[in-house]
Amino acid sequence: MDFELPAELQEIQRTVRTFCEAEVKPHARAWDEAGTFPGDLVGRLGELGIMGIAVPEEYGGAGLGALAVATVVEEVARFDGSLALTVASHNGLGTGHIVRFGTEEQRRRWLPGLARGEKLAAWALTEPGSGSDAAGMRTTAVRRGDAWVLSGSKTFITQGTVGGTFVVLARTDPERKQHGITAFVLEPGMRGFTQRAIHGKLGMRSSDTAELFLDEVEVPDDRRLGGVGEGFLNTLQILDRGRITIGALAVGLARGALEEARAYAKERRAFGRPIADFQAIGFMLADMSTELAAARLLVQRAAALCDAGLPFGKEASMAKLFASEAAMRATSKAIQIHGGYGYTKDFPVERYFRDAKLCEIGEGTSEVQRMVIARSVLS
Repeated sequence: MDFELPAELQEIQRTVRTFCEAEVKPHARAWDEAGTFPGDLVGRLGELGIMGIAVPEEYGGAGLGALAVATVVEEVARFDGSLALTVASHNGLGTGHIVRFGTEEQRRRWLPGLARGEKLAAWALTEPGSGSDAAGMRTTAVRRGDAWVLSGSKTFITQGTVGGTFVVLARTDPERKQHGITAFVLEPGMRGFTQRAIHGKLGMRSSDTAELFLDEVEVPDDRRLGGVGEGFLNTLQILDRGRITIGALAVGLARGALEEARAYAKERRAFGRPIADFQAIGFMLADMSTELAAARLLVQRAAALCDAGLPFGKEASMAKLFASEAAMRATSKAIQIHGGYGYTKDFPVERYFRDAKLCEIGEGTSEVQRMVIARSVLS
């Protein structure tokens, strides 16, 4: 067993870390407070090849796998969870759906621009009345000649107002439930397709989130992604991969919290000495470090299985579940170590705490992950 990243990924890791220290860390707080999406910076990540890291080389990407995506997402999340969410969702959801289930013509049509970061991908599954029960969606797609007419709405869609390529799931055969859902590719400006930003989020405030509205949007059949009725089954595969990236995002947030708490504990003095000298503080840092190491190994195991073409659904759920809950514990402890200052925006740990909460909800809640794991254990 080799617990070191391949040399190629170590080089990518160093590149992303250097970039984020110079270009992300100084601005993350301001982006969060203003709820500003850093579009220009995302474009620069595209120039670095980060936005197409999992896209095959023939379509302009780096042709790397789940472990590479997880490595990049963790590095970005160490400095800004919102930006990491943009990278994760673009690579793992919208772009990933086209990579895995698009035709050759569709891949050549949409992937090069997505790989370069010229356009961002959005993935529209969740609806106001269907979150964990994703198959209960109400958005419909009705066949009319050589096109489909989509009607309905989506919510909590990442890149919802800044995306240039949308993968939208809709019900094409209501009687067949999860076997009657199909995916389509939409673009802004299509008649009847509108977006509205969602503001006032607890965390991930500089990640773009929106509602989508589809009022009889006519979509040519050449924009249908995958077979008719296969959209939800394909979605389950996309979600398995997405859980690896959310796990990596949680690891990055936990790592950021640990590094900030350790530095503060060495500098802050009480009773004549650094608070790091007190066992109570040391024990908190020990717990954070141990859980961080375990979470990273779970994420990397799931990613390695995925890249090897082996079953990884249970392992992805384990990684996502443990990493997200470990991130919540780590960020909470980091605030506790900072004391009153941790409760202010003068230090980044309160932002890590707010951002980490989404990791227990997005890509399947902790409760859903436990269902998936339990089903596998009992089967």
